[in-house]
Amino acid sequence: MAADEIRGDTAGTAQVPLSVLDLATVGAGHTATDALRTSVELVRLAESRGFHRYWVAEHHSMPGVASTSPAVILAHLAAHTDRIRLGSGGVMLPNHAPLVIAEQFGTLEAMAPGRIDLGLGRAPGTDGATAAALRRTDRLNEGADDFPQQLAELTRFLDDDFPDGHPYARIHAVPGPIQSTSPGGVQDPHRPPVWLLGSSGFSARLAGALGLPFAFAHHFSARNTIPALDLYRESFTPSEVLDAPYALIAVSALATDDEKEARRQVMAAALNMIRLRTGRPGLVPTPEEAEAYEFSPMEREFMDDWNSNVVHGTADQVRTGLDDLQKRTGADELMLTSHAHSGDVRLRSYELIADAYELPQTRTAQV
Repeated sequence: MAADEIRGDTAGTAQVPLSVLDLATVGAGHTATDALRTSVELVRLAESRGFHRYWVAEHHSMPGVASTSPAVILAHLAAHTDRIRLGSGGVMLPNHAPLVIAEQFGTLEAMAPGRIDLGLGRAPGTDGATAAALRRTDRLNEGADDFPQQLAELTRFLDDDFPDGHPYARIHAVPGPIQSTSPGGVQDPHRPPVWLLGSSGFSARLAGALGLPFAFAHHFSARNTIPALDLYRESFTPSEVLDAPYALIAVSALATDDEKEARRQVMAAALNMIRLRTGRPGLVPTPEEAEAYEFSPMEREFMDDWNSNVVHGTADQVRTGLDDLQKRTGADELMLTSHAHSGDVRLRSYELIADAYELPQTRTAQV
């Protein structure tokens, strides 16, 4: 696997590649259809402005998040683009049988050859009860034993290289490499690069030990960012995939034409997070609802703490904040995620950030 499938190129005046993480957020008064239409507009904008990759997250049982099925959404986005890398940020591996993931992402690779990333996480992406429903079991194990085993099994399916005598040696993920070795086979044996995602040290250490690229969730675990990246780099062992560490961090960022408006928008997103964290998940509220909401002292403290890690303001302020964060962490790539009630606000944010970094404007595919 070529390293340039992992390492991105910088564009404009950005110091590192810039990418997008999409949760397909649903605001009050809007539908999931609206959110997914925004995702199409956003991926086309990202492609036209030189963002390197576009990932979709997996979350469940959250009314304000429509990204429950990354593979389905990615297939849709692939049909509306022709250059940008597409991937999962991530698929929550414990929720799925490894063979199913190998088949889904083999299919995506066949649809968009050379453009698919497979980002994997070990958290459920939801609450415990929903995770149990997804996994058809009441025993939830996210410990150190199961995830590496699941990852190894998935990798074997992707590479079609179970050893002789293994129970799965005669089982093949299709589309996949087996097609290239069948009589008359012309299937490209290439498969998507695997990334490990994390918000603590576990996946950082595992990614380093396996020589895999690592994506850290700075947007909701900012205190752990530098320790996790240090651990990843210290643990890194060169592999066929990478000869040196490569780490991106996901960052909440929102740019608006006016600094006051940015504060209004992130306050609404913070209220949505407060409701989620207190067992009341819902649609992303409007800024007007957030302004009228009476925050308790504890809620206001949470909001202030949460928003301190959201890079927001005018385009120049956001650029300064992102540049400072990249210098502090040494991240090889910044993946920007925006949370706002309106899809138009999110689209405008990425346009402003692209302009701030003087990203080029190119034409997207006509579909």
